[in-house]
Amino acid sequence: MEKNLTTGSVFKTIVSFSLPFLLSYLLQTLYGMADLFIIGQFNGVEATTAVSIGSQVMHMLTVMIVGLAMGSTVMIGKAIGAGEKREASSVIGNTVILFMGVSVTLTIVLLFFVKPIVAVMSTPEEAVGGTIAYLTICFIGIPFITAYNIISSVFRGLGDSKSPMYFVVIACVANIFLDFLFIGGLKLGPAGAALGTTLAQTISVFASFWIITRRQTGLTFTKEDFHPQKKIIGQLLKIGLPVSFQDGFIQISFIVITVIVNQRGLNDAAAVGIVEKIISFLFLVPSSMLSTVSALAAQNIGAGKYDRARQTLGYAIIIAVSFGILSVIVMETSAEFFIGLFSSSAEVVKMGSQYMHGYVFDCIMAGIHFCFSGYFCAHGRSEFSFLHNSLSIVCARIPLAYLASKYFVNTLFPMGLATTTGSLLSVIICVCVYIWMEKR
Repeated sequence: MEKNLTTGSVFKTIVSFSLPFLLSYLLQTLYGMADLFIIGQFNGVEATTAVSIGSQVMHMLTVMIVGLAMGSTVMIGKAIGAGEKREASSVIGNTVILFMGVSVTLTIVLLFFVKPIVAVMSTPEEAVGGTIAYLTICFIGIPFITAYNIISSVFRGLGDSKSPMYFVVIACVANIFLDFLFIGGLKLGPAGAALGTTLAQTISVFASFWIITRRQTGLTFTKEDFHPQKKIIGQLLKIGLPVSFQDGFIQISFIVITVIVNQRGLNDAAAVGIVEKIISFLFLVPSSMLSTVSALAAQNIGAGKYDRARQTLGYAIIIAVSFGILSVIVMETSAEFFIGLFSSSAEVVKMGSQYMHGYVFDCIMAGIHFCFSGYFCAHGRSEFSFLHNSLSIVCARIPLAYLASKYFVNTLFPMGLATTTGSLLSVIICVCVYIWMEKR
């Protein structure tokens, strides 16, 4: 299961490590999109909007958990790169303890605040009941969602990106089957979509535990590894918290944009929700590059091979930007077709296409700053990732989206450009920070 990422061709290592990553993200996105697709086949716009808004809240929570887990991936990767297997075991044990507490606390708090969350989202009145049902069920499943993502982060820190892919395959197949059962067969609507997603994650977690017990990890564990160690937990939080806050801040910015759009009416809300799902699919490569750079660069930094870490960053940027350009070409010519797969409403397709035509350029910009974020995290300087994302949100993304909504009431195109402009600011900051780090 453990794999050395500090030797051989850098480009080949990136490709071989990132492909399972990419497939994992692809499958996760597909079963997330399956909720919208299937609910759209059996229910109306109000149910689609409920699932869209509810899934956006859950996506924010999930990426924050994944961001916090970045500390585990980086620390495990550095320990493996330096040949310190005992340290890696202690990091894994403390990761388990930390996230058990996090998941239980989140579940209790969020269940208490489910209705205020729906209200803050400016959810259209027709979709309020469905959104509450969706979120309530998903919040109950947070411990299993957390367990799945923590298991995956540990494997990736060990240099194994294939096992998490298998776990996603299990969840994807289960989710699609359960969606058709609960939404199509039992007519449970948004609640059925949430139930399918939560049960699919639960099945995947149990399957992953079963697989782990039958594999050689290359590590040995003692009871002491699962005793909280202040130094290790402190380092996990030092690396993971800025990434978690950064990802949460990004999602909050999208939620603010969603709130702005929701106030424009049901069709605009549905259009933006559909585009966000499609964009999450297009962000697969940038996201996989972020995780790949953080894991590979961490091992190489741990082994003292800083040139390989820099080469990893360079190749990842080339791959991400190339895919971003391809995404722009496809969506600028075929946005109506893809949005039409999720809604038969001509107005929703029209507004969604406008939003997509401005938003899709973010695939290029985000591809660059995602790679830099992974590189900064590998160095244990995740605060730089938080910095550039926070500034882009506060100085560009949210204010520009608000102004676009206020002064361009008949089109969503300028609102799409607002996000791209924010990412451009992030790229500029990342380049400046990278130059500063290299000089030091």
